[in-house]
Amino acid sequence: MPEHQSRIEYLLDRYVNRSCTREELDELFIYINDEHHQEALSSFLDNYAEKAASHTAPDLDYEHIYSQLIPPRGRIITFRRLAAAAVILLLAGSAFWYLGQTGKQKPALAQTNTDAIKSINPGSNKATLTLADGTVVTLDSAGNQTIHQGNQSIKQQNGQLLYTGQGNTSTVHYNKLSTPRGGQFQIVLPDGTKVWLNSATTLRYPTAFTGSNRVVELEGQGYFEVASNATHPFLVKVPSTHRDSMEVQVLGTGFDIMAYADEATVNTTLISGSVRVKEGNTLQTLQPGQQAVMDNENHAITVRPADIQKVTAWKNGVFVFNNTALPAILREVARWYDVEIVYNASPSAELYGGGISRNLQLSSVLRLLEASGYNHLKLEGRKVIVLP
Repeated sequence: MPEHQSRIEYLLDRYVNRSCTREELDELFIYINDEHHQEALSSFLDNYAEKAASHTAPDLDYEHIYSQLIPPRGRIITFRRLAAAAVILLLAGSAFWYLGQTGKQKPALAQTNTDAIKSINPGSNKATLTLADGTVVTLDSAGNQTIHQGNQSIKQQNGQLLYTGQGNTSTVHYNKLSTPRGGQFQIVLPDGTKVWLNSATTLRYPTAFTGSNRVVELEGQGYFEVASNATHPFLVKVPSTHRDSMEVQVLGTGFDIMAYADEATVNTTLISGSVRVKEGNTLQTLQPGQQAVMDNENHAITVRPADIQKVTAWKNGVFVFNNTALPAILREVARWYDVEIVYNASPSAELYGGGISRNLQLSSVLRLLEASGYNHLKLEGRKVIVLP
């Protein structure tokens, strides 16, 4: 056996057994990204598939892999599970994987139709602040400015908007912070509550919190770290033209709300503390690690265990998928890269799992999705076309 093949198999064995050091992992990536070592990779995965079929191969801990192998510099690891017996390994954007269930090796990924087209950059910190009098202030990641509204000062520091105090509580105005498709932003509200806004999101809030409750309105997706104040509960309203506003009632906690118009559900995920989700006469109390899913058609609320890593990944600069269908993935991609998704073919039924950095150009993301599935993805201008 050639020395390099023996070394690759040693590193891969340590990788799947979760004993690989960071230095060994870096060495493994060097081998994987070199097409001359595909034969050694193929040999290892053939053997691994045989072990998986005989139940002697270790199970891959996908959550552990995500946490260990998605670093900040844009290295990509994606995984998916077609069935319980399938072994799929796609490392560092390499074009090789093995389907242990069928015994078929999918051919190496050829140059895709996105390669020859200038790609689209990822989203960035950008938003607009609409003051109560209609004044619109443009915000971006490079800006540092002070915005005056009456006797209150609002500071923009890089990708964050900061209210330094409650301001004049006798005259309360309502402002709107809106992120476009391809944008994100942070805000510290007058009470000290921190909010992260994902793409295509609007937060409407008062310049000072008065009365018995602290009330804001959200359309899109936001992650909240609420400043504790037991005597003045924090309420997030999710407005809709088709029903009464859904409310999330909070004392002091960390949670995420996803309420996009193009999604079938409104999802409230509790990270810490306690919240109550109210819609009509229905009231559900969540515990940390739970998610309330409200169906937009029948308004029914279901409480289920939450995939915290997946829910909060966007805030940490990563797409994370866990048994996720391609249309749901492409909706996220469309919002972050400000593109339109066009279906010239039905999406295949397989589910995806894995993580992709949100700092990559769109063409790289499409290549990875295409490599991991059965649909071709073509980029034309600002349209992603789904093909057979």
